[in-house]
Amino acid sequence: MADVIRVPNAKIALSTASVYPERTPDAFELAARLGYDGVEIMVGADPVSQDIDVIERLSEHYEVPVLAIHAPCLLVTQRVWGRDPWAKLVKAQKAAERLRASTVVVHPPFRWQREYARDFETGLARMRDETDVTFAVENMFPLRARGNDVVPYSPDWNPIDYDFPQVTLDLSHTAVSGSDAMEMAVKLGDRLAHLHLADGLGVTNKDEHLVPGRGNQPCAPMLERLANTGYKGLVVLEVNTRKAASRTERIDDLAEGLAFARLHLAAST
Repeated sequence: MADVIRVPNAKIALSTASVYPERTPDAFELAARLGYDGVEIMVGADPVSQDIDVIERLSEHYEVPVLAIHAPCLLVTQRVWGRDPWAKLVKAQKAAERLRASTVVVHPPFRWQREYARDFETGLARMRDETDVTFAVENMFPLRARGNDVVPYSPDWNPIDYDFPQVTLDLSHTAVSGSDAMEMAVKLGDRLAHLHLADGLGVTNKDEHLVPGRGNQPCAPMLERLANTGYKGLVVLEVNTRKAASRTERIDDLAEGLAFARLHLAAST
């Protein structure tokens, strides 16, 4: 009997961060033009990314669903949606519910957020009990200084060994941390609920977010593994196109990333 080609139910979304320095409305436009299944909203400095009313109108106008919300938990977004990290997560949850997005991506707390870090696991558990939205904790990376690893996150940069039922695996972050991405995926099993598809070369302290296939991360094997294991989470292209020489080049990069994902999600069984 001939092999049957199957494509899993996993949807492929475009992170709005992937179009920077263009803005959130441009991400909707390009996602619609290129054929992405939806977008992940990176809530950041762009005022549009913070305004759920506007996001809802963009989604309806371009007929592109919002599939995930990335909560504002970067260093550069410490004041976006206020300074209380729990209030940010609640707002992200409410935004996801209103926009019918399935997932909120959240980073581990910074070490100086002591109260938030102390209650992070139990607090997320309480929030999960109140909503159908998935909170997927993302793997980060240590910083290296004078030969030593400095970990700015608590309980750790790596959520795998902690009691988080859902995890986001970012393949640019595995490059920076020097992690074995495939081993992480195996350890996570069904806890792997969200994939940030990107690539990297493992340059010290540099989170590259290359187009998949341009670094040394196992982007293709990862997608093929997800296809063969019946993965039902999201695949989100989260790449850096800031150095694109033109808008045409940026569009080409985003089209290439989508084609790469679709190709390798088509698994032979």
